[in-house]
Amino acid sequence: MTGSGEDPRAAELRAAVSRLRRELAAHPAEFPDRAVAEDELAALAAMAAGGVPEIPRLRRSLLLIAGAIGSVSALARGLAGVRHAVELFGPPPRDG
Repeated sequence: MTGSGEDPRAAELRAAVSRLRRELAAHPAEFPDRAVAEDELAALAAMAAGGVPEIPRLRRSLLLIAGAIGSVSALARGLAGVRHAVELFGPPPRDG
């Protein structure tokens, strides 16, 4: 927890989501799933603002965002930041 009592993982997630949202807003090209990425980033921002988010929902949003903007190389760094922030809440489950 930080001095304010806030979970530092939530703060990191909020910052990473904010950066990617700004990068996406500034990106001039339209692409088919841009609205999906924007909606899921808004959902992640709301989860981060609400404290400790539900981990399966975090991962689902991350997958949807990655699928929506994964091929836009200009957004790769911001996407990696969001992925790192989501991973702070725990490693992905192992299959098998």
